[in-house]
Amino acid sequence: MDGGMVEPNLPRRGILGHTGFGPAAAGIPDAGEAAFMTPIEERASIDRTAAAGSVSLVLLVAVALVGVALFLLFVGRENAEPYVLAVLAALAVVGVFALFGAAAGIVEISGRKGRNDLTQALADGAGEGIALVDLSGRVLYANRAYLQITDAEGPDDVRPVERLFTSDPTVADAVYRLAQAARDGQSASEEIRIAGRAGEPSRWLRLRVRPLGKEGRHARVAAWGVADVTRERERQENAFLELQHAIDFLDHAPAGFLSVDAAGRILYINATLAGWLGYDLAEFVPRGLTIGDLVPGPAADMIRHLAPAHGEAKTEIFDLDLRKKNGHSLPVRLYHRVAFASDGTAGASRTLVLNRARGDVPDPLRAAEVRFARFFNHTPVAMALIDRKAKIGQTNASFARLFGPAAAGEGGETRPIVSVVAERDRAKLETLVREAIEGDTPNGSVEVALAGAANRFARFYVTPVEGEEDGEAAIVHAIETTEQRALEAQFSQAQKMQAVGQLAGGVAHDFNNVLTAIIGYSDLLLANHRPTDPSFQDLMQIKQNANRAAGLVRQLLAFSRQQTLRPQVLDLNEVLSELSIGLLKRIIGETVELEVKHGRDLWPVKVDLNQFEQVIVNLAVNARDAMPDGGKLSIRTRNVSAEEARGFGHVGFAPADYVLIEVEDKGTGIPPDVLAKIFEPFFTTKELGKGTGLGLSTVYGIMKQSGGYVYPLSVMGKGTTFQLFLPRHVASAEEAAAKPVEAETAAGDLTGRGTVLLVEDEEAVRAFAARALASRGYTVLEAGSGVEAMEVMDLQGGEVDLVVSDVVMPEMDGPTLLRELRKRRPEIAVIFVSGYAEEAFRKNLPPGEKFTFLPKPFTLKQLVAAVKETMKPAP
Repeated sequence: MDGGMVEPNLPRRGILGHTGFGPAAAGIPDAGEAAFMTPIEERASIDRTAAAGSVSLVLLVAVALVGVALFLLFVGRENAEPYVLAVLAALAVVGVFALFGAAAGIVEISGRKGRNDLTQALADGAGEGIALVDLSGRVLYANRAYLQITDAEGPDDVRPVERLFTSDPTVADAVYRLAQAARDGQSASEEIRIAGRAGEPSRWLRLRVRPLGKEGRHARVAAWGVADVTRERERQENAFLELQHAIDFLDHAPAGFLSVDAAGRILYINATLAGWLGYDLAEFVPRGLTIGDLVPGPAADMIRHLAPAHGEAKTEIFDLDLRKKNGHSLPVRLYHRVAFASDGTAGASRTLVLNRARGDVPDPLRAAEVRFARFFNHTPVAMALIDRKAKIGQTNASFARLFGPAAAGEGGETRPIVSVVAERDRAKLETLVREAIEGDTPNGSVEVALAGAANRFARFYVTPVEGEEDGEAAIVHAIETTEQRALEAQFSQAQKMQAVGQLAGGVAHDFNNVLTAIIGYSDLLLANHRPTDPSFQDLMQIKQNANRAAGLVRQLLAFSRQQTLRPQVLDLNEVLSELSIGLLKRIIGETVELEVKHGRDLWPVKVDLNQFEQVIVNLAVNARDAMPDGGKLSIRTRNVSAEEARGFGHVGFAPADYVLIEVEDKGTGIPPDVLAKIFEPFFTTKELGKGTGLGLSTVYGIMKQSGGYVYPLSVMGKGTTFQLFLPRHVASAEEAAAKPVEAETAAGDLTGRGTVLLVEDEEAVRAFAARALASRGYTVLEAGSGVEAMEVMDLQGGEVDLVVSDVVMPEMDGPTLLRELRKRRPEIAVIFVSGYAEEAFRKNLPPGEKFTFLPKPFTLKQLVAAVKETMKPAP
């Protein structure tokens, strides 16, 4: 506390000169005693500030007068008269102006500037020593207190502060810092300790300095102050010691104590409570622990959500368990007192903690209370007692966690139980509560929406209480059902989508067989007709419409997640740039402005390029239709970390690293009742003939099959945003080492030689494929099922070079056929053709099984190219 200030050996006599200091020796009181003590001797203050005249100016006037006299002697008496009159006139003018200046206070007649007597008396009688010192170290003014402190006898004996403590280097350093601050035009203060006389305690002085002014003469003068602050320091030290004693008493009291702020951070904990909990008090840092660290489970919410009492202090009693540092429980009773400001803001608490752990003497009553408190506060069911006015009384921790501030009254007043329920459902709960208060046991329960937060629900049970004299009428139990309702809705939607998807997949598979035959026979006919033939255009129309129907089938398969994907690692910024430059601008038209914002350092994703483009195109078409009068379509990309993903709150959304694509329009928006159905197949709000209802269902299916998510956000009148989340792709070691293989150009010559076993249960498809292969030089063996194929292999197995087989067939399906073929001919090549996705049957094959897949419907050229590529000998 000394601040590096020591006790100097003072060089002068008297107060400072006899190495002693203090009011008894100096006759001057300190700052706290000035009003109650009488000085030993009264000394007049010293004031040299009146010496403001200029010697140079006096000499100049004298020289001028002598010069005038010599001039008059030189001109002679006869000629001097006019000059004498002129000099006298000049002196008269100067005298008149001097009189007017003195009357106006501009000119000083006596050489001393008039002062305010009250100010003079205040400075002279101040208890603090005051001295004005110029730059040369000359004391211009010193009051009586300064003279007595420095033991100066008169004007010639007074010294500035800078020369009083030259004998001690440490104190001299402090004075030097003050003097330097004064020279720099700044204010400063220091406290120093000096030794008293023999047998007397040392004393404390406060030295202060400041420049007297900023301009003119005042800027060259420093005002010094010297005050005895010994008693003040003693009072501070005594207060500190008393505070230390109080803290020591509180730390070692037989009860625990802690203080918690409004945010739940622990500001103070005493040694007793720290010992109970196993914490080292020396390691405790204010705000380093929270109430949640000491109070496990939802019980901490009871302390955080205390009902405010405006401008008052409120005390609540809680019986709960504290968690020790080793994880064990400590049963306690808390007397939790919180003072609230006039606006209801909670201050830091004063919380008394009583240890209710089992002592040396068994106490059945205390043990029963502890067990009940644990049961009451640790149950996951929210519980509350209500009186006959249906107002909330005692509540448990789960109730505070579930309802939070909604259950807390204002100004110390309790709130009715219905206040925690949304207004639209309050009548249901009121009926249940009224029956219980009247003594009847209500039948069943009610599930209602909660007040405040949207889409939160709870189921309430009310039980009457009989024979209670304290006004308690019923017990309310509440269980939150928000997550259960969300799961039920999600499960119901998933079941509906799965059922529709299975139906769509089955229809698509059968329809693909029909389309394969139509497209195949169209190719056969087109091969035999020239473009100039009259029927050539008719055949082209048949094939084009068959291809159009195949596109609809692909959308059905996309929705049912049964299409074949060819995923590849993509940079979505590059994909969207190419897509927006070409296709998108043509699709949306000139009335819709397209804006694409690319996120920086976008993570790679692994998706099917064509399917991803289909997703963006479908969303762009919907956005265009939502803005018939024109507008703006925005497509944005950015990275979403797993931590950020947790904050989105989408139902069924698994937090992970994603690339987010947002497609936003400024259209009319989607009504809430329609928003829940937009992903269902064949659901459309467009006019008849303007939409198939498969656009968004295709988006949904592609995103799901790609491992991603799609969520719509819409505000009526403002627009709609679709959020697409695709998982971040992290390349494996094999992928990183692999080199890209460039696709080979399809050969122009599709003819070939070899024996092909064609296995297909659809006669029309089998007939077309057989004719197509035979027309290109292949020998074709046909089989209508897997069993027939095995019979052919038994008879002519050695001649077969390739097997082309359907996947779904009666008696024996394609994967089973492949396993049987491997037993006889392990090296034989196989091509699977199917209307389902490759992934749908790959799981039924042994790991690492090699085969080629050709999705239905396929053209003659695609079939022949696949056969020739598969039969090509390995390099």
